[in-house]
Amino acid sequence: MDIVIAGGHGQIALELERLLAGADHRVRGLIRNPEHEADLRAAGAEAVLADLEGLDVDELAALIGSADAIVFAAGAGPGSGPQRKWTLDYAGAVKLMEVARRNAINRYVIVSSVGADPEAEDDGAFGTYLRAKGQADKKLTESGLASTIVRPGGLTDEPGSGRVRTGPHRDRGQIPRTDVAAVLAAVLATPSSAGMTFDVVSGETPIAEAIAALAP
Repeated sequence: MDIVIAGGHGQIALELERLLAGADHRVRGLIRNPEHEADLRAAGAEAVLADLEGLDVDELAALIGSADAIVFAAGAGPGSGPQRKWTLDYAGAVKLMEVARRNAINRYVIVSSVGADPEAEDDGAFGTYLRAKGQADKKLTESGLASTIVRPGGLTDEPGSGRVRTGPHRDRGQIPRTDVAAVLAAVLATPSSAGMTFDVVSGETPIAEAIAALAP
């Protein structure tokens, strides 16, 4: 497949790029900083300079062109203010949904969060993050795209175990970023996962088995 990853220099994205490139997929990572190009090349991905907040839909559509799937793994990050949660976590995701429709890219996978809720309190802090993520998820479910919403628990830098618990409304729990990347790769390899929304934390079930069990 030809897969475009937004937030291409994030830790989850870099691991996903390594996994997908290792499986002989073409992988393109969207980045803002040209200094990050070497890291993407080392992961086996092509770097595409694209500021999700600064570019409009037409410009993004022209840069991305055709592809088989988009993975939205971008995020403003815990140190950002509330405004960036709306301009990136929400608006950046929505822009790429429109790009997907225009460019006939039907598959769209988004990294959300356990607890994402379109009606969460817009409190300028974590509630704003959950609301922005929830609003983006809502837009995606309404988009008509073949979408999968992956909601990991608290992210850690621990080594991945390759084993998870999945399902709706899991406790927040934790999960290594490397395991989240492996979940995303499994979702992309499982077309029947389109239309699914699920929480994922560390557990006992091998990732491929867990995703296959969720898919109808």
